[in-house]
Amino acid sequence: MDAPARETKTGLDTKKVLAIDLGGSHVKVHLSTGGEKRSVASGPKMTPDAMVKAVKEMAEGWDYDVIGMGYPGPVLQNVPSLDPHNLGPRWKGYDFGKAFGRPVRLVNDALLQAIGSYQGGRMLFLGLGTGLGSAVVADNVCLPMELAHLPYKRKQTFEDVVGFRGLTARGKSKWRKSVVDVTQRLKAAFQPDYIVIGGGNVDKLKEMPDGCRRGDNENAFLGGFRVWLDPTLKL
Repeated sequence: MDAPARETKTGLDTKKVLAIDLGGSHVKVHLSTGGEKRSVASGPKMTPDAMVKAVKEMAEGWDYDVIGMGYPGPVLQNVPSLDPHNLGPRWKGYDFGKAFGRPVRLVNDALLQAIGSYQGGRMLFLGLGTGLGSAVVADNVCLPMELAHLPYKRKQTFEDVVGFRGLTARGKSKWRKSVVDVTQRLKAAFQPDYIVIGGGNVDKLKEMPDGCRRGDNENAFLGGFRVWLDPTLKL
């Protein structure tokens, strides 16, 4: 999904942004100026050095000034604060700006997709994948959340029932009912104007729960562009 340059208080922002969507199975890249999307496999052996090398190879010949990147784990002061579960070691504290030789804005991957999905007001984003990603964007203030491990019931967490483990252990029918229940509980707690449900398993829902709309994984790229091109966002 392409994102045009945006007006700022100082005129037209002409930064060319490389968006990186880093996941447990693939690393995907795309330019704000358009063109093809590229990806390579990631996986449990991928280190940050290997990821940087792979991205540089995919983006060879591309013209970009800055990088917006989603990371599958918590981020503190623009660097990973923990290693991810589905990738290799040595991510914590890694300096991506130094490695790429470009300014990098790094956010949690759920927040990146939330930013790309945002259409104003107060939005709660939930990502149905291996676990449960979550983020809130409220009046352009972007807040990563860690709701997955909050207690649900019978010693289960939200992630236990709506993540991949819950889907495989309980079947689609019970999983869908749990998704509805979890979203309505979180809707009552956060009082959002709307909820966006994204992630790799959103396509397994027959219908969207009340007050929710379907997200798109491609919005991660738009989020990567917006962290640089949208001056109204507060990261």
